[in-house]
Amino acid sequence: MSDIQRHDTKARMSRAVIHNNTIYLCGQVAGPEQRFSDITDQANSMLARVDALLEEVGTDREHLLSATVYLKTMDDFKTFNDIWDTWVPEGHAPARACVQAAMASPELLCEITVVAAVK
Repeated sequence: MSDIQRHDTKARMSRAVIHNNTIYLCGQVAGPEQRFSDITDQANSMLARVDALLEEVGTDREHLLSATVYLKTMDDFKTFNDIWDTWVPEGHAPARACVQAAMASPELLCEITVVAAVK
């Protein structure tokens, strides 16, 4: 049985969990300073937070396995995809789903969950 490593664990969740060389990140949203901006700013802020968390646990975008993107409205699908296509390293696209979802806070336009391999 493998060890389970939990990072930045609180009562409700951990920011990251590592098991069997696989890293599971909690949902990431835009930082507080971007929460009332448009999809471009929120998506860029959210993806920057993913980068920071991946680095914190010792991996990077090239080791992404899967991602689930939640958009408040599918009207933002094209704009989000343009940002995503620039962010994902060429040749390292993860399996991905993108769905419309109600957000936990009304000002949020997007959220993402990511699974990555240990580097």
